Amino acid sequence: MDVKDIKKIVKDADSTNLFFTDLLGRLMTLSVNPDDISDILEDGIGFDGSSIPGFASIEGSDRIAKPIKDTFHLIEFKDEKIGFFMCDIYDQQNKRFLADPRLMLEQVLTRAEKDFKAKFLAGAEHEFFLIKEDSVEEYFKSDLEERVKSDNAGYFHIDPYDKGDKVRREIVNVLGKTGLKFEKAHHEVSESQHEINIVCQNPLRVADETILFHFVTRKVAAQFGYYAIFIPKPFNGQNRNAFHIHLSMSDLNMKNIFYDANSPHSLSQTMKHFIGGLLKYARETSIVMASSFNSYKAYVVEREAPIVRSWGLTNRSCMVRIPWIKNPNATRLELRSPDPSGNVYLQLATLIEMGLRGVKDKLESGEPESESIYEKIKSSKVWDDNFLPKSMFEALVEAEKSQFLKDIMGELRYDKYMGLKIADWEEHRTHITVRERSKYFDI
Repeated sequence: MDVKDIKKIVKDADSTNLFFTDLLGRLMTLSVNPDDISDILEDGIGFDGSSIPGFASIEGSDRIAKPIKDTFHLIEFKDEKIGFFMCDIYDQQNKRFLADPRLMLEQVLTRAEKDFKAKFLAGAEHEFFLIKEDSVEEYFKSDLEERVKSDNAGYFHIDPYDKGDKVRREIVNVLGKTGLKFEKAHHEVSESQHEINIVCQNPLRVADETILFHFVTRKVAAQFGYYAIFIPKPFNGQNRNAFHIHLSMSDLNMKNIFYDANSPHSLSQTMKHFIGGLLKYARETSIVMASSFNSYKAYVVEREAPIVRSWGLTNRSCMVRIPWIKNPNATRLELRSPDPSGNVYLQLATLIEMGLRGVKDKLESGEPESESIYEKIKSSKVWDDNFLPKSMFEALVEAEKSQFLKDIMGELRYDKYMGLKIADWEEHRTHITVRERSKYFDI
């Protein structure tokens, strides 16, 4: 779509918004005058980076958001139309800002194509909970969480038990008008939990569409009187919100490199090395894949979250799963450790870098796990390197020791990210909760 077409479309929109994420992955937006869109597409628009987590620097805080023409969508909600652009972030010298998370993913994909002659397709499973908007304040009271749930339905349940069916259908409808295609949508295992899967695309586009998905989902949910929440572990005793990422690797002619008809399970040696990289670097990159202290409350037995560094064929207890496929060209892996608390650009970039390092160093993956990992767990140690980190503190220790994470993120991005995450942990570590007041009251 050229600039003239975009200018014509945004004139009919109620607002024209530019979107990007901070380093933590939180969605940021500013509204711009549609009459100026030609100039903004060319030169961008300035903003105060010191107010955005991870965007300030010692040399200055002025930042420039430049909308990316190819990411433009007109989002048609029931009561408004919004012109949507994702942005690249530039510094005050008009150079790409090195801490911009979107830039990291761009650089990884460029390097993969140059050094490994490889391209990737990615797919995302989006999970979220719907809670009642008019009682959301009760959610913050630890003993009243049941009152805010939108339903008590379960996996694949239907209306009228599934109160979110109409919400999912409207989300899919709104996204469909933007050209974003869904693969499937359904009620998830936990009460009030839902899942919508989007078709595979280039990883950069998948990341951009994840931002679009979150924005649309929250807006549509509000129209029906709900909050859509992506908190990894919003309720006790329930499954988490995961962000499973599917990934396939192809050569420059789009031949699937992960498939080899002559190898066991038809998985190529390259794919096994790629998995080897995921297993080796899982602990030291965990703070990217599961980036909040809440994330680690989800790593528990029998709650469909991986807790051990492992891989398996169609085995949902493993960290890396190889889904069953009918078409060899669709041979792929599924990484099950990420959740929506992370920055999707950093998550996808880190996933690809982990695997490519495994390919480069010819790392071994070992044999696939054929049984449930949950049945085999025997460790009762506080610290066990076979497991994924059990807390944000453990993940931060691993990240702090990791030369690999420093190398792939770059010094500026790594330092800013770790600074934000350590501050987040310290705030959590020193905060007094209702539960501990009750538990230790009679000491």
